[in-house]
Amino acid sequence: MKNVKPIFLLASTLAITVFTLGCKQKNKETGKDQSEWIQLFNGANLDNWTVKIHHYEVGDNFGDTFRVKDSILQVRYDNYEGHFNERYGHLYYDQPFSNYHLVVEYRFVEGWYETAPDYTLLNSGVMFHSQDPRTMPKEQDWPISVEMQFLAEVNKGESRPTGNMCSPGTDVVYEGQIDPRHCISSSSDTYPVGEWVRAELIVHTDSLITHIINGKKVLEYSKPQIGGGVANRYDESIKIDGTPLKEGFIALQSEGQAIDFRKVALKILDE
Repeated sequence: MKNVKPIFLLASTLAITVFTLGCKQKNKETGKDQSEWIQLFNGANLDNWTVKIHHYEVGDNFGDTFRVKDSILQVRYDNYEGHFNERYGHLYYDQPFSNYHLVVEYRFVEGWYETAPDYTLLNSGVMFHSQDPRTMPKEQDWPISVEMQFLAEVNKGESRPTGNMCSPGTDVVYEGQIDPRHCISSSSDTYPVGEWVRAELIVHTDSLITHIINGKKVLEYSKPQIGGGVANRYDESIKIDGTPLKEGFIALQSEGQAIDFRKVALKILDE
């Protein structure tokens, strides 16, 4: 694909600016602009979201993987047949963001597709600073992005923190240096299947990233950038290692485990 910018955003700068300004209001005490909370999930349907599932074209919500029922955004696999075959999926909000505070409330439910890889058991997440799904070839498995990974308890009493960081096609700086690990564990508690968890992500463009679980800061790192491995069969003109990730798309993940989302909201932060 020619002439794709490294940050791979298709929306125009003007459109982003208009959107951002339209979501701000004046703080009565300081007189400064502040952002209102934007409900990315409207509780009724998947308007303003786009699906990309590995092996399928952009927009093909294979098997009704992502659906809305009783005001809950569900990830389900009851319409799948045969081997899971790495049918990893992501549901992207159609507007890229740069500097923001994201809140996602989720719970794991029973319903793991048994031929999915073992590591996907009670495993999901939210991707951010992601490439636009329309820049992903049909056979690209993971988007070039950073992930706030969600996990739940598998074995009673065994620690399994949530709100971790994973890095498909990216690198981050942790404790002063680029960390070679694909995933960095948080310091969160372990939560059982069925319990609602509030995950917050504070993103300051390409500088500081903070993960919060149920009101507690559990992980912090900086300088997200293109690099590393894990993502496969991407357009090579897009993956320019070392490119700072200043903005990108937000996506909810499906990788073989059923999960519910009841809230996905975002507040744009001042620069």
